[in-house]
Amino acid sequence: MNIVKHIRTKLRRLFGRKAKTAWISHPLFLLHEPGTSHPESPQRIAAIEAELEKQGILSAMQAVQAPEVADKQLALVHPRKYLRFLESVQPPAGKIYRLDDDTVMSHESLHAARYAAGSVVKAVEMVMKGEAFNAFCAARPPGHHAQTDKAGGFCLINNTAVGAMHAIANFRLQRIAIIDFDVHHGNGTAEIFKNDSRILFLNSFGQGLYPFPEAGCEAAANSVNIAFAPNTGSRVFRTRIREQWLPRLQAFKPELVLLSAGFDAHKQDETGRLNLHEADFAWLTHKIIQSAESAKGRVVSVLEGGYTLESLAASAAAHLYVLAGLGKPECAVKYDRHLKRGSKEKKQKHGETK
Repeated sequence: MNIVKHIRTKLRRLFGRKAKTAWISHPLFLLHEPGTSHPESPQRIAAIEAELEKQGILSAMQAVQAPEVADKQLALVHPRKYLRFLESVQPPAGKIYRLDDDTVMSHESLHAARYAAGSVVKAVEMVMKGEAFNAFCAARPPGHHAQTDKAGGFCLINNTAVGAMHAIANFRLQRIAIIDFDVHHGNGTAEIFKNDSRILFLNSFGQGLYPFPEAGCEAAANSVNIAFAPNTGSRVFRTRIREQWLPRLQAFKPELVLLSAGFDAHKQDETGRLNLHEADFAWLTHKIIQSAESAKGRVVSVLEGGYTLESLAASAAAHLYVLAGLGKPECAVKYDRHLKRGSKEKKQKHGETK
């Protein structure tokens, strides 16, 4: 069966019928409305889509509408008791219900969350069956803070976890890498997959930010957590990724890679404290694909954070430019020149002061 899929992929490439990167979304995602002052706004997806259109990236992708997740797929991650609780507090139209200070449900929020989880299931199906080389789920509400039986951090259902468990249950995968580069610790994913040998969880986050995980965050044997100090910039970020993530990823030999793709580590983001550039997300995407060669390009990226629209759109576009196989985006070409020039000047200055 794998040989047949391989031949079909080769033929698609030979005759120009490529199984493009899938852009998976749904109109319902715009109907999750946590309030006009809430950072997790419906405009986030629209901003990304507009930037992709502007840069000509969207035309290189195939648009797919997300399905609703099945109850049996949700049950692999979240108990029915928790889902019944969410159903019980779903507010009427025009009202909101606060699960906590940050996590808000509007009338369509749970409906949207079920389709967000469904988008990741669909993405896994497509990349595993060769219907897409890889996929990006432009979904909301986000999911990586949702624990087995607890919402939090804007999240109701852990979308990435549902996708991972679907891959295990339906495709019998034994090695899945989940890589979370949101500026906030992916505590929900960490809790769900703690010490699960089928999952390698690579997780980076800014210190002193929700959900404040600094104490004991290295407890799980299957995780590699990188805590970045406030104002960490590109050079330190890239060095630590190279040293702490990439060797572990390569050694794990994943069959599938799932990305919790948060873009709030950008220097302009209103919720983060790091100093990254959109080019860093292009660099990271390339390094992940390169180091996870065993996955044969099967990468599913799932939108998490990123709340300042301009930097969110620029960062997601840089990420998707690489994911869609378009090469190195212009922003990365220019920024890498800047980094090299800065390194050269630093070395020269160091030499003068010795």
